[in-house]
Amino acid sequence: MGIDNLEHGFAVDTEFNSLKKPDLCPPGAFVGLTDIDVSGLEIRRLIHLLVRKHVAITSTLAVFEQYVSGRPDPSDSVLGLMSSVSRSSCLGQRDDLRREQSSNQFGVVLKKEMLLERAFVKAGGLLMTGADPTGNGCVLAGFGDLRGLELLVEAGFTPTEVIQIATSNGAKFLGVSDKIGTLEPGKVADLVVVRGDPTKDIRDIENTETTFKDGLGHDPAKLLQQVKSNVGFH
Repeated sequence: MGIDNLEHGFAVDTEFNSLKKPDLCPPGAFVGLTDIDVSGLEIRRLIHLLVRKHVAITSTLAVFEQYVSGRPDPSDSVLGLMSSVSRSSCLGQRDDLRREQSSNQFGVVLKKEMLLERAFVKAGGLLMTGADPTGNGCVLAGFGDLRGLELLVEAGFTPTEVIQIATSNGAKFLGVSDKIGTLEPGKVADLVVVRGDPTKDIRDIENTETTFKDGLGHDPAKLLQQVKSNVGFH
């Protein structure tokens, strides 16, 4: 069909949904993934097909986490950037979803998605990561990307592997590895300087001190201050 990337990973694959009917969108989100055997023959065949056909996967674990009971709430930094309306919407929708019985289902989905992404990479697949700041509005661009890296480490990848997934893998998929994706002479110097060592503790990725874009250094704290209480209005 010409598909070259599965955004949201295996969770969007409906082929294992027992409620699926011809020519109709199947009811319920991620139903098929809750019952699938992550080490079973069907999944192994699917992963083999994806790898053989060079179909990449974009992980969006930070999005799934918002629907799971017992997971961390959005940080004060994230909530502080939102408009009052957006903040109330985010927290209200998230709490409503987590009170529903289906919240346990999303917990299973999150764990299985992590296992499947590990298996996909182990089999030679190209994994990327993103955020997709939609849904209940609790995942913000940038912050959601960083949280996604932390969740990939929770999934079992090393911090170094996760940094590669977030940088050079994306460039490789887009066919621009000669320009971006790694720090090398002659490449575009869009980069961030962080305090700490994220190769040892991935949480240090949040300690951004300077962001370089088009050759200019920017202070992240000042940039965030400019949009405080505005996300959701624009």
